[in-house]
Amino acid sequence: RAGRLRRFPVAATAEGCETARVLDIRRLEQADLDAAWQLGRLAFGSTQQTPPAHRPDLDGCLVRWGGFDESGRLVAKATDLRHDQWWGGRVVPASGVAGVAVEPEQRGRGATRSVMTALLEGARDRGAVVAALFCTSTAVYRSLGFEACGVMRDVDVPTALLPRGAAPAGVRLRPADAGDLPAVRAVYAEIGRAGNGLLTRHGGLFADPTDGTLPDGIDGITLAEDAGGALVGYASWQRGRGYDDSSVITVPDCLALTGDAALALLASLGGWVSVAPTVRFRLPPWVDAVTARLPLERTREHRVDVWMHRPLDVAAAVAARGWPAGVAGSVAFRLVDPLLGGNDGGWRLTLEDGSGRLEPAAGEPAAVLDVRGWSLLWCGSARAAQLRQAGFLRGGDAADDAGLDALLGSGGPSGLLDYF
Repeated sequence: RAGRLRRFPVAATAEGCETARVLDIRRLEQADLDAAWQLGRLAFGSTQQTPPAHRPDLDGCLVRWGGFDESGRLVAKATDLRHDQWWGGRVVPASGVAGVAVEPEQRGRGATRSVMTALLEGARDRGAVVAALFCTSTAVYRSLGFEACGVMRDVDVPTALLPRGAAPAGVRLRPADAGDLPAVRAVYAEIGRAGNGLLTRHGGLFADPTDGTLPDGIDGITLAEDAGGALVGYASWQRGRGYDDSSVITVPDCLALTGDAALALLASLGGWVSVAPTVRFRLPPWVDAVTARLPLERTREHRVDVWMHRPLDVAAAVAARGWPAGVAGSVAFRLVDPLLGGNDGGWRLTLEDGSGRLEPAAGEPAAVLDVRGWSLLWCGSARAAQLRQAGFLRGGDAADDAGLDALLGSGGPSGLLDYF
């Protein structure tokens, strides 16, 4: 509910003594947005030009949380983006955490923990079962139960090294217009459904323009169609500036459902060689039709963004996602989550027929799994033996490790293609 207050104690040090102060945590209202913008501007170095304070079309897409000191001044903020993610071929409700900022004078005094705790509890209450963020400090978010589970990578490829020539037989290229956007979304959804972690890009923050134009920041979308006219791949691109040695074609998406479609799209991008010596790709976290045809030995990293994950409701998350149909069995463990008490406790994970359930365990399981270790297994980023080495798993025996790997870690690699 807008205006709901939650009072969080925040540790503060004054003259060498621990004192207690309280932040009022509540959802931000329109009157708070200018102060929130200024707080974010200082944190992230944004332009001093204030954007429009309120966009009605975003009302159902995000929840802004703020922490106010005793005088009523906004000193901390964070935004819960209403995302959905693909996990095991199913759509899972998620929170995308963004815009976390704290007044410089308040840093290191618990304000981030206060506002983030309210955000995570609020996201769980609205139905989100997992959360993701791109971090500026792994230490801060690890203290809140998040763990770094992967990176989003942008790489530069010499245009001259891309495949050249005409599109393979049976593939036709053409430019997209606004009427093609639903088909483009369908190709993206098929890619997302086959993997783990990608945002669904459905509605809300990803709503298509209503004025017949392409999405903001996109100069063109090249479509690859098969002989029957079905869309089997696309590349969205930004032309950039100039035509000298510094010119770059930026490709936020180059996704294909067939190898021939990938070759055709790469050849089209290679056609920019006379005016842009570099093409910048955002690569998925797994080998796909496009990545398998890039000269990876010649790529150079342009930007790497670390993303982190944590569960909000472990039982609901297990039930919501899809699991490999050929994997079955059960394993018991004790999950340690000091921040979100609903996750903390003894559990038994059972998988069968492509579905999973997490139920309270009988007795006290021997294996003890930290919530950060849960995220690494869930995201396919580590195995049980590695969790033991990192200190995220203790107790139990080899059978417990094998069960955690085979069941909780059975989903495969995960990642994101959208920064937020």
